[in-house]
Amino acid sequence: MPQGLPNRIRDAFTLQAVVAGITLILCVMTAALVGREVVARQWLRAEAEAYWLARDTNAAYPPPYGVNIQGYFVPADGGPYDSILVGDRAVANLIWFKGAPEGFSKRRDTEGVLLVERRETGTLYLAASMSLFDRLLALAAGGLALLTVATIFVVSWLTYRTSKRMVLPIHHLADEVGRWVPSGDDDDVPVPLEPREGVGREAQALSTALHGLGVRVAAFIRREREFTRDASHELRTPLTVIRVASDMIASDPATPAHQQRPLARIRRASEDMEAVIDALLVLARERGVMPQSEIFDVQEIVEDEIDKMRPMFESKHLDVRVDARARPRLEAPPRVLGVMLGHLLRNAWAFTERGSVEVVIERDRIIVRDTGIGMSSEVLQRVYDPFYRADPFSQTGKGIGLSIVRRLGTRFGWPVALESTPGEGTTVTIVLAEHLV
Repeated sequence: MPQGLPNRIRDAFTLQAVVAGITLILCVMTAALVGREVVARQWLRAEAEAYWLARDTNAAYPPPYGVNIQGYFVPADGGPYDSILVGDRAVANLIWFKGAPEGFSKRRDTEGVLLVERRETGTLYLAASMSLFDRLLALAAGGLALLTVATIFVVSWLTYRTSKRMVLPIHHLADEVGRWVPSGDDDDVPVPLEPREGVGREAQALSTALHGLGVRVAAFIRREREFTRDASHELRTPLTVIRVASDMIASDPATPAHQQRPLARIRRASEDMEAVIDALLVLARERGVMPQSEIFDVQEIVEDEIDKMRPMFESKHLDVRVDARARPRLEAPPRVLGVMLGHLLRNAWAFTERGSVEVVIERDRIIVRDTGIGMSSEVLQRVYDPFYRADPFSQTGKGIGLSIVRRLGTRFGWPVALESTPGEGTTVTIVLAEHLV
C-alpha cells in the first residue's frame, strides 16, 4: 500500500537527520582522533618548559608525574635518575624510553606520546597516556550519538505532525470529491475551504478549482437532463399521432392489402421510438427522484413484453419461450424493467433469422438467450457504446439499445452481463441485485 504524503515527508526528513547525525559523529571523531596527538604534544611541551624553569631554581625539583603523565630525569653525569615513581616499574619504563629519539615520538609500551629533551644537565623523559582522553572521547561520541537519536526522533515527530497538518486540507478535499456524485445540483458540489490558519495557498487554490469544476459539471448535467426531457416530451406527441394514424389506416377496409406491411413497419418503428423515449425520460430524472415504484411480478412483465413483440417474432417464424424457474417479485418501477426487456427482445429479434429466443426467469436474474448470429470479441468490447452497430448498413435499430439497457441497470442496481459466440447466439443476463421482495 503506497505511503501517504505525511509519511513520505517524515521519512525524507528522518533520512536527512540520520545522514546529518552520522556525518556529525564522523567529523567529531575524526577531529578528535587527529587533534588528540596535537593536544598531547602541546601538553607535554608545556610541562617540559615548566619543569626546566623550576629545575633552574631548584635542582631537586622532581619531574611531573600523574595518572596520565610520567616524568623521568636522567643526569648527564650518569647519576641516579630522578622520578616520583621508583622501583621495577620505573626501571621498566626507562628501558622503553631510553631508545627513543629526541623530540616527540609514540610510546612503545602503550598508547601515548613520548617527549625526549636533552640539555647539559641531563635528559628529560615525559610520557603522556591517551587512555583517559580516549575514554572521554568515547563518552562524548556516545553522548553525541544519543543526542543525534533524540534529535532524529524529535525531528521526525515534528515533521510528521507539521506535514500532516499541511496535507489535512488535501485529505478533506479528497474525501469530499470521493463522496461527490454529480447530479446536477449545486448543493452537492464540493465546498471550497474557508481561509484559515493551517490551510495553505495551494490547498485553497485546489479547493477553489475543484468547486468551480463541480459547478461546471453540475450545470452541464442540468443542461443535458433538460434537453433530454424536453426533446423526449416534444417527440412523444408526434409519435403518438403517427401510431394512431397508422392504426386507423390499417383498420380502414379501404386500405389495400399491399400497404399493410409498410403500416406494420411504421407501427413497430413508432413503438421502438416510444420505448427509447421512455428510457430517456427515466434517465433524465433527478437521481433522487425515481419513477413510481410498486411491487410487481417479474414474470408478468416478461410475458407482457413478449406479447408486444410476438407479431414481430411470428413474422420471422421464431419460437419464443419463457422458462419460469422462479417467481421473483420486485419493488421498483415496472416500466423500467419493461423497457430493458423490450430492448433486449428487439435485439434478439433483429439478429436472429432462425431458431428461437428463450427468456429464463430465476430467483435473482433474468436471462435472454437467442440463437442468432452472435458477436465477436471485438464487437463485444464496443457493444455498449452509444450508436455503435456491428453492421453499419443495417436498418434495424439505432445502436443505442444496449447502452440504454446498461445505464438503466446501473441506475436501478440491476447489472447487465453479456456473452456471445459468433454463429451460435447471444446471452444477456440482468442480475436483480436490488429491490427484491
